[in-house]
Amino acid sequence: MRFSSLLLFPGIFLCALSPLTKCEEQRLPEGKASTLTTSLHPAHTFQPLIQHNTSTTCLSAVLRLRASPRLMWSPLGLCYEKLLVVTVATKETDGFKRFLRSAKHFNYTVLGRGQKWKGGDYMSAPGGGQKVRLLKGALDEMKDNDKIILFIDSYDVVFASGPKELLKKFQQAKHRVVFSSESLIWPDRHLEDKHPHVREGNRFLGSGGFIGYLPNIREMVSDWSGEDDDSDQLFFTKIYIDPERKKSINITVDSKCRLFQNLHGALDEVVLKFEDGRVRARNVLYDTLPVIIHGNGPTKLQINYLGNYIPNTWTFESGCTVCQEDLRPLTISHNILINLYDAGVFFQQESEYPLVVIGIFIQQPTPFVTVFFERLLKLQYPKNRLKLFIYNQEAHHERQVSSFLQDHGSLYQDVRFIGPEEEIEEASSRNLGFDMCRKDEDCDYFFSVDIEVVLKNENTLKILIEQNLPIVAPMITRTGRLWSNFWGALSADSYYARSEDYVDIVQGRRVGVWNVPYVSSVYLVKASLLRSELTDHDLFDSHNLDPDMAFCHQARSKGIFMYVTNLHNFGRILSTENYQTSHLHNDLWQIFENQVDWQERYIHENYTRMMKDKLIETPCPDVYWFPIFSVAACNHIIEEMENFGKWSGGGSVDTRIQGGYENVPTIDIHMNQINFEKEWHKFLLEFIAPITEKMYPGYYTKAQFDLAFVVRYKPDEQPSLRPHHDASTFTINIALNQVGLDYQGGGCRFLRYNCSIQAPRKGWALMHPGRLTHYHEGLPTTGGVRYIAVSFVDP
Repeated sequence: MRFSSLLLFPGIFLCALSPLTKCEEQRLPEGKASTLTTSLHPAHTFQPLIQHNTSTTCLSAVLRLRASPRLMWSPLGLCYEKLLVVTVATKETDGFKRFLRSAKHFNYTVLGRGQKWKGGDYMSAPGGGQKVRLLKGALDEMKDNDKIILFIDSYDVVFASGPKELLKKFQQAKHRVVFSSESLIWPDRHLEDKHPHVREGNRFLGSGGFIGYLPNIREMVSDWSGEDDDSDQLFFTKIYIDPERKKSINITVDSKCRLFQNLHGALDEVVLKFEDGRVRARNVLYDTLPVIIHGNGPTKLQINYLGNYIPNTWTFESGCTVCQEDLRPLTISHNILINLYDAGVFFQQESEYPLVVIGIFIQQPTPFVTVFFERLLKLQYPKNRLKLFIYNQEAHHERQVSSFLQDHGSLYQDVRFIGPEEEIEEASSRNLGFDMCRKDEDCDYFFSVDIEVVLKNENTLKILIEQNLPIVAPMITRTGRLWSNFWGALSADSYYARSEDYVDIVQGRRVGVWNVPYVSSVYLVKASLLRSELTDHDLFDSHNLDPDMAFCHQARSKGIFMYVTNLHNFGRILSTENYQTSHLHNDLWQIFENQVDWQERYIHENYTRMMKDKLIETPCPDVYWFPIFSVAACNHIIEEMENFGKWSGGGSVDTRIQGGYENVPTIDIHMNQINFEKEWHKFLLEFIAPITEKMYPGYYTKAQFDLAFVVRYKPDEQPSLRPHHDASTFTINIALNQVGLDYQGGGCRFLRYNCSIQAPRKGWALMHPGRLTHYHEGLPTTGGVRYIAVSFVDP
């Protein structure tokens, strides 16, 4: 459904159910099935209803349902084609598109005309008088006194059912005009005592929705002489509390919310009701199913939540029913492309992809920054259609950023870099990023990515662009927690609150595209939005809100919808807690806080398929050889030890160990010397213990150790190690560099079996029993420098 192709002009909207022929000639025989068809009026049909003013833009359209010859009457005798739905909207907002989508679901279609809005800010203060004036003018042009007028707001309204139920419930009300009801009085609380009492339900009138016969509504608005920014609600309230006029017009309120549900003051009463592939809002206080749901007053977030489901946006049976609507396709299959080419249709080339400014924000010391830039390079999007805005507030990461820009910056169309020396605060940097896109007439999107975001999906940017939404975020979560980059609801003070569906969305039990009040960390913004609705240059500034909250507040206040999608797996977000910066390779210490990322960075790529693919080798009896460390892990451990630099002298006297004497000394550095013993134990427990239990059945280890260290062998320092037993139940010996490339010679020989491993593979571990059976020696290193990581497990 593409609204842009239908809404050609701005103004007041009329939604009509109109006849093909006279209603009384088209009565539906009892027991017959019914169908609906749709059509459009020519624009000139409603030309007399349109007036012209000056001020901000107001949209105009006519929504019309044409009934087939077999479906013209409700079960109670009301003619469907008599219903005319009228609404006023100041612009084609996301809320109005949602309104149209729910209308289309019940077979309404749209065309438009121009009108200017002068009704004041009736969203937050009394106003909306222009709605009454426009309605009055429109009704004066209508001659069919049998018409039924439904007047509703649109930005914050969704249809939950169709005209059949609406007209049935209207007739059951037994009044000529029925207003929506509220439990709270507004805008003049002094009129409370004058409101008629009702037997059950809400007493107070709500002007956001009413339905009635044309003559009665014409009489009701005939005395309107107010200004466009006067209160429409106060005008209708004074009519309702006037006993004579109330009786003359025959007005009542929908006190039990059978037709209209206003959410303000009733949030605890309304729940979602899922039934047979359809979703309704149920008022549990009165046990009713309202036809029209209105997020009046400060309940815009609640109508957004309900709009994620009503009328059938998402159901348990079908999942997301609208996620494939109004897309902007960037990719197409090869076969379809060939067929289109043969038909003379040419699909967009990479050079015609939307131009995107990617904003990268580094605000604190963060692990795996190098990996972030590696993933950025793998992003499946033409780099000549990308510009980079990089903000780095952290001096610790200057080396990684500079290295990336030096090696790869020229691949991108343009790069702007702001370093820590410029002393620009976070909010200002984000404002500058938006400005870079806003002022660039070629920029189509701004893609904001914080450095702690792990984008595993290389197609993330394409997927978000194809969603064709104003602001959309890919859902990312923190491993093992319910933390994510969106909020499902807000507290009264605009902080985090958990919506009823939050856990199901985060855990993937509900999959779709969700209208939410807050997104952060990674999201895509249309540049057209930055040049129209979000033109302020201080969107992220606030005296009491964090920059991300300030931006989302600005979007919400302008009626801009923000979405999060979990249609795909996009990635996760790192924990930056307890991140140390005192080491050379601080990421080595992240095995607790970010274990998944640590594993991806430092564990061999073949580790997880060792058992399945039988990668564990047995070069000697009860000696097992398997891949464990990545190249990065090996390099980082060596570099970390050399950076520490306090190698032992290789003598028997060693104050680092209990007793102070080493029987078979090596030149080494212990893991506890660099404060790595806890992380090393975690590594042994998570990645070595499972292999031990597989290869030595019946033996279970807690991976305890007294000695874990890195040994350095050099021809002119300590080239080899004499035969010995290890003080362990089993030993782990990991080769940290490559024979033939980094050193010559070396290896390990098990004397009892006369078996040698002379070409250790970098990142592979030897696992063997320590005491009694596996007497062994270190073979001479004849050139270069050899490094191994050794652990005596379960001494």
